[in-house]
Amino acid sequence: MARVCEVCGKGNVSGHSITHSDKKIKRVWKPNLRRIKIVVNGSPMRKNVCTRCIRSGKIERAV
Repeated sequence: MARVCEVCGKGNVSGHSITHSDKKIKRVWKPNLRRIKIVVNGSPMRKNVCTRCIRSGKIERAV
């Protein structure tokens, strides 16, 4: 399973962690995903959705 939001497509972002001595160490920032039940085309489905999509109201939660 890829760590990608199934609504907006947000995924892993890579970069460097920089130490005090200016060494660059590779690291990865991962999206804050939640597996929730949402309504897609009138039917409830479980999807991986980032918390920003949940908060902004881009999705409709199924109860």
